[in-house]
Amino acid sequence: MSFTPWDFFIDFGLAAVLLIAGTILRAKVKSIQKLFLPASIIAGFLGLLLGPNGLNILPFSNQISTYPAILIAFIFGAIPLTANAISWKKMKGRIGSMWAYSQNSMILMWGAGLLFALLFINPFWDQLHAGFGLILAAGFVGGHGTAAAVGDMFSKHGWEDATSLAMTSATVGVLAAILLGVLFIKVGATKGYTSYLTDFKDLPNELRTGLIPSHARQPVKMDTVSPISIDPFVLHFSLVIFIAMGGYYLSKWGEALFPQATIPIFSLAFIVGLAVKKILNHTHSDQYINAHVVSRISGSATDFLVTFGIASIRISVVLDYITPLVILLCFGLIIAFIFFAVISKKYFPDYWFERGIFNWGWTTGTVAMGIALLRIVDPHSESKTLDDYGLAYIPIAPVEVLLVTFGPLLVIQSKSYLFIIVTLLASTLIFWLSYKNKWFKKKATTKQ
Repeated sequence: MSFTPWDFFIDFGLAAVLLIAGTILRAKVKSIQKLFLPASIIAGFLGLLLGPNGLNILPFSNQISTYPAILIAFIFGAIPLTANAISWKKMKGRIGSMWAYSQNSMILMWGAGLLFALLFINPFWDQLHAGFGLILAAGFVGGHGTAAAVGDMFSKHGWEDATSLAMTSATVGVLAAILLGVLFIKVGATKGYTSYLTDFKDLPNELRTGLIPSHARQPVKMDTVSPISIDPFVLHFSLVIFIAMGGYYLSKWGEALFPQATIPIFSLAFIVGLAVKKILNHTHSDQYINAHVVSRISGSATDFLVTFGIASIRISVVLDYITPLVILLCFGLIIAFIFFAVISKKYFPDYWFERGIFNWGWTTGTVAMGIALLRIVDPHSESKTLDDYGLAYIPIAPVEVLLVTFGPLLVIQSKSYLFIIVTLLASTLIFWLSYKNKWFKKKATTKQ
């Protein structure tokens, strides 16, 4: 049967129902609240259980594995619209340590993950694809969005199992981020490592249920244009769609000019976003674009992406790769734990636990997971972790796009070790800059 607009409607309608069900389960079921799982993860598992890869009860179309590759263009295209200008003075000072720490944890997941697989996994499983090691970073530091992008790139070059493996990596990463992260917080609070949390039982109820009471809600201002002309949300949504569509057409144009080179849509969407941001700034139109609204649109795309991504996992494929996949993911957890428990103390003698647990959350799961864990140990943002990361992420974002784009491309072109050498050299350079700029500290100073 041909795919129709009504099939598209039903797919997203079913995903919406699953997201609502996930929200209700998180709000009402005590055992689920203890896991701190996002509603999108719960929805994804429900979709996997009830969808075509499970009991086949929900009438999803055969296109649900395609949606994540489209939604990731929305997410990457929106990044430039939410970014502030780089303050190099702040970057060299307080923000430098956060940038070096975060950037290095990301780069090593990509480079060291691929190297580990090529040396210790691929030789023992002859049928493994050369890019198997990239599945680690695609799922962990990238989350389901990057997993969709990397999986799609490899699928276009013949490795169709890559998407299911990358989505599994991302799902395991999110579970590890929350479940192990909460365990680390409980232990840290008991040992006095946390600066603001003395007892895990003191957590506000909204963190458990996901429902914010009326007295704790923050007002959102989004009316940058008059609804008489156009609804403000429609304006922002149209802009994000335009950027994503620009990335799509650039990709098709590039394929027509260079048939041997496949540049992913999400990467080009990011470039289009940068161009649109430049035009908005130059014409002083940026004052009519609300970064918070754009961020909410990106977050909405992420929730649907996670739901479709998990629901589209082919369990049989995962089982075929289960042993090497477990070994690879355990290696990633070790890297993330070393950064959390050891390296964070060198970079952040003040608030090392708060900043380390945030990094654990986003290097194994997503930034949203890092924020969730941070809110548990620092509910009033007194450690300034998010403030520093927000600035540090500005130069990190382009590097992330380069890693996601050229990592798979170089592997496909049989240049895996070139990618490894570049990433490890970059990591070494960052450590050298850390020493030179004294971002490593030997002992803590007064907390502020």
